Amino acid sequence: MATTVSEGGRDADRYRSAQFGLSRLLVRDVRGLRRLIIPSRLRTSVPDWIAAVHAVVEQYAQTSAALSAEFYDAQRDAAGVPGTFTVPVADPPPEGRTEASLRWATKDVWERDPDVATAAQLEPLDVRLEQAERKAELVVQKLVADTGRDTVLEAVRQDRQATAWARSAALGACAFCKMLSSRGAVFAQDTVGFRAHDGCHCAATPVFAGQRFELSPHAREWARLYQEYAAGHSGSQLARFRRALAEHDQYPLPGSF
Repeated sequence: MATTVSEGGRDADRYRSAQFGLSRLLVRDVRGLRRLIIPSRLRTSVPDWIAAVHAVVEQYAQTSAALSAEFYDAQRDAAGVPGTFTVPVADPPPEGRTEASLRWATKDVWERDPDVATAAQLEPLDVRLEQAERKAELVVQKLVADTGRDTVLEAVRQDRQATAWARSAALGACAFCKMLSSRGAVFAQDTVGFRAHDGCHCAATPVFAGQRFELSPHAREWARLYQEYAAGHSGSQLARFRRALAEHDQYPLPGSF
């Protein structure tokens, strides 16, 4: 008898909640490293901070990948598909990628010629540091979450019993994430990458041969709103969908995305 799977089922929700909890711990630890940035010695202290943050990202990325491998194994067992499969656990992001992300997050911290500086770069240093810290939290969260998402996607690609994956979005996700989640299990084995923004907490739910996929009730409502208010309006679908969610969806929508 075929099993039923949903992007918003109990197991998918628990897995996404576990990854969200991991992200909160990650942000807590990254905030604790803020003390390594010495305003009077930015040139020497920022590189030390970047190295320390990368070490934390590496540890959390390994945990994110392990959670994803356990989730995939459990979903595969629940689907009752034959044969064995070893989940290919994704590696943590390389140091160069973490450094590039953190360099971007701190780009407005440095002193600039007022004639060429942006408004953000003309703010007082304490304000610039605060803004950089927030950006850093978002980019490292994505680096860690991507490691977990990549683990599931690569498993789907390599597992002969897997057929597709669906995007699992939180009830309070942004319009972009809700739009993709409402499409269901349309992401095939050869889908390239997981489209995620900084701070995105969406996850991937695998679908296996013989399973029947059903949208969760909230994803069905998102799909209905998209079809009614956004479909067929080339170039403005996301904006129209965002307005429809703000007016008709019972779940909170982030203030901006």
